[in-house]
Amino acid sequence: MAAYLQWRRFVFFDRETVREPSGPDGAGGKPFALPPGIAVCDSGRGSLVFGDILCGARRCQIWFLPRSLQLSSFQAYKLRVTHLYQLKQHSILVSIGEDEEGINPLVKVWNLEKRDGGNPLCTRIFPAIPGNKPTVVSCLTVHENLNFMAIGFADGSVVLTKGDITRDRHSKTQILHEGSYPVTGLAFRQSGKTTHLFVVTTENIQSYMLSVKDYPHLELDTHGCGLRCSSLSDPSQDLQFIVAGNECVYLYQPDERGPCFAFEGQKLIVHWYRGYLIIVSKDRKTSPKSEFAGNEAQNSDKQVLNIYDLCNKFIAYSAIFDDIVDVLAEWGSLYVLTRDGKIHVLQEKDTQTKLEACKFMLFRKNLFEMAINLAKSHHLDSDGLSEIFRQYGDHLYNKGNHDGAIQQYIRTIGKLEPSYVIRKFLDAQRIHNLTAYLQMLHLQSLANADHTTLLLNCYTKLKDSSKLEEFIKTSESEVHFDVETAIKVLRQAGYYSHAVYLAEKHEHHEWYLKIQLEDIKNYQEALHYIGKLPFEQAESNMKRYGKILMHHVPNETTELLKILCTDYRPLGGNEGPGMLEGKKANSEEFIPIFANNSRELKAFLEHMTEVQADSPQGVYDTLLELRLQNWAHEQDEQTKEKLHNEALTLLKSGRFKTVFDKALVLCQMHNFKDGVLYLYEQGKLFQQIMHYHMQNEQYKKVIEVCELYGNQEACLWEQALSYFARKEENCKEYIAAVLKHIENKNLMPPLLVVQTLAHNSTATLSVIKDYLVNKLQKQSHQIEQDEQRIQKYREETTRIRLEIEELKASPKIFQKTKCSICTSALELPSVHFLCGHSFHQHCFESYSESDSECPTCMPENRKVMDMIRAQEQKRDLHDQFQHQLKCSNDGFSVVADYFGRGVFNKLTLITDLPSGKTATTIEAGLQRELLIHTKRST
Repeated sequence: MAAYLQWRRFVFFDRETVREPSGPDGAGGKPFALPPGIAVCDSGRGSLVFGDILCGARRCQIWFLPRSLQLSSFQAYKLRVTHLYQLKQHSILVSIGEDEEGINPLVKVWNLEKRDGGNPLCTRIFPAIPGNKPTVVSCLTVHENLNFMAIGFADGSVVLTKGDITRDRHSKTQILHEGSYPVTGLAFRQSGKTTHLFVVTTENIQSYMLSVKDYPHLELDTHGCGLRCSSLSDPSQDLQFIVAGNECVYLYQPDERGPCFAFEGQKLIVHWYRGYLIIVSKDRKTSPKSEFAGNEAQNSDKQVLNIYDLCNKFIAYSAIFDDIVDVLAEWGSLYVLTRDGKIHVLQEKDTQTKLEACKFMLFRKNLFEMAINLAKSHHLDSDGLSEIFRQYGDHLYNKGNHDGAIQQYIRTIGKLEPSYVIRKFLDAQRIHNLTAYLQMLHLQSLANADHTTLLLNCYTKLKDSSKLEEFIKTSESEVHFDVETAIKVLRQAGYYSHAVYLAEKHEHHEWYLKIQLEDIKNYQEALHYIGKLPFEQAESNMKRYGKILMHHVPNETTELLKILCTDYRPLGGNEGPGMLEGKKANSEEFIPIFANNSRELKAFLEHMTEVQADSPQGVYDTLLELRLQNWAHEQDEQTKEKLHNEALTLLKSGRFKTVFDKALVLCQMHNFKDGVLYLYEQGKLFQQIMHYHMQNEQYKKVIEVCELYGNQEACLWEQALSYFARKEENCKEYIAAVLKHIENKNLMPPLLVVQTLAHNSTATLSVIKDYLVNKLQKQSHQIEQDEQRIQKYREETTRIRLEIEELKASPKIFQKTKCSICTSALELPSVHFLCGHSFHQHCFESYSESDSECPTCMPENRKVMDMIRAQEQKRDLHDQFQHQLKCSNDGFSVVADYFGRGVFNKLTLITDLPSGKTATTIEAGLQRELLIHTKRST
């Protein structure tokens, strides 16, 4: 029960007297006055409605007062109007009055939108009393859906009309309630599809359920109220039925009694308006009146109008009036009708004005709860509410009530800067308050990284593992903090398991692995976790942490790398159901991981070369280097032989053609003889093969190389001869073999051979005796052949000259009888040539290419002419070469230039011929000059 005397009083309404409209001169009008005799009134649909009684010659009228204050009326009854009910959602007015003396009240239903002779249309008239028993109507109520109307009587009965109340045909009237006490109030309550009717008498209160057959009822209380001392609240008070007794005001639900308020005094009028309870009561200074007829006050009586805010428990307005007839609500204001015909308007102040008016007083007296409730009920914006919460929190904080203060500060989240609150609670003794504030800050998703850090530090300082787990184990859709910041703080505080849980749940793979490897040292779990990641992330993390994992779990790490580089599929299927083909990484990029694990590296590389023949070149290069290292350091002969074969097999796999130099360097570094020789052979580096054998003084191998590759590179024999010539030991056998091949292939001039062997002190003349003899014999034979050819050419020349002279000096007789082409007998016309050949003219024309040449002699003649032209060209070239060679300062560059042009493609060095012998061709002289000039230059 709330005590009336403890409630604060405010002036939230402005009081004015309604005045007539201003005149043309702008002067204010006099107070507006209603016609005398007003007995009942109501409001709705934009008008105040009044009913009066028969007054002299004036008939009983129903009056309408719109906002323009232009009164209008029509005659409704002949004697008096006792009750009016204006529906709020329909232009329907229900009235009860009397047309004749006696107790015979009539109910009339008026349609205000339709007219009948200028007056509202009366759609229905019927007697209020259902039977013949006369009784006075005490109260009236109508349901807004027009399907229910209830009339209460002084004898304690209630008549219910169900159906369309505007028509006789569609409605049914019956007695709903009978009792011994006058009915003082009725009210319909609609909740969903359920309809209740509250019935209050002077002695009890009952509730009828109209939506159920037989209308079951329930007695709510055993005391009642006077006339007009009941009302129905709005949804803000859950549509409760309000009953005002002289001692208390009670609120009722359809099935139980609710709260009550100790508002003392004799109640005369009760209304509900916009969340306010309006009570008109008799001033305590006047004498009390009867409870039932309390509304018939004398003119000298003073009455108090109080407007209560039941939610916030304060009095919004209080004033004394002279004999109030009723209080009406329309156009957003309250209108107080007094017996003298005046109308007083109570205009509610705007929210800001009300708050400003009461804030100082409330804050000064620390009535913050009331200020908050007041602000909420008037829908103050969030900024205004936040300021009240802040001041309330400051007040509690200064009083030392830190728990209460933090609750108020929590209500400012989103408006007040968090640092304002955090600074107040940084003391270690208030850490639990700070924790509560930071928790709520995160729940509202308004925390930043610093707030998350601070909250987690609070948890760790309090050692509150349960709260910490609850905070980090929220569902992903409910995460209200920066996950990465939380992981950092937990790791720093040593809560590794919590940090790992958070990292795994929110897929912060880098943090998960960092904590597992650097803090927990759980390498096996970290490796297993990488195997569950999508391909790109698994690849990047293996590159980052592969060395650590290889150091601690080498076998497992190697196996994962094999899978990653061949056919990777995550263990948990994280790539999605649509990934049918596995992905593979570049195996070459993972080789540095095996820096100190050669055994695992070899297994990895061999696996890659077996299952993936197109592995990167770096894989094969590294595998070759690894096998060569193992071979070089192996001591066991049997194992060494096996490693030798493996390395050589790898070299012969054909994977080193593009990196020939690199493979060769590796073999040379590890002194892998067979590999070096194989690569020399593949690279056609025959001289290097021979030099290798020379360095190792393998004479037979030198000869074998010359025999194998001498046809492809003739200079090998010359180098072999020079090599053996420099040897001081007895190499006659090998020199003889070399000289024999040089002689057979005519690879070197004899003079050059003699000069080469002159450096060897053990090489006597007997070594080259056979070579020189054979060479001299061949040259002698060649000279004889040349002399015979010269003699032949001389004889031929002499014969040709004789023929020429004969042709010039004597006639030529053509005695041929047959054609030289078809061998048939000659017939005229015929063609004869000086060479002695004769032809049919048609044969000559068919086979001859030129009119001036014999077809038979032409091929031989052309050969001779070509030879002559070639000699002339070479003679010119020889002269040009000689001139350039003599004039140039760098004879070698001239020779190199002619070599580049291919002039000396068939180079044969000719030494000086024996005296009396001459060169047979111009080429021999040219080569001799070249050799002589070169020797002079050197």
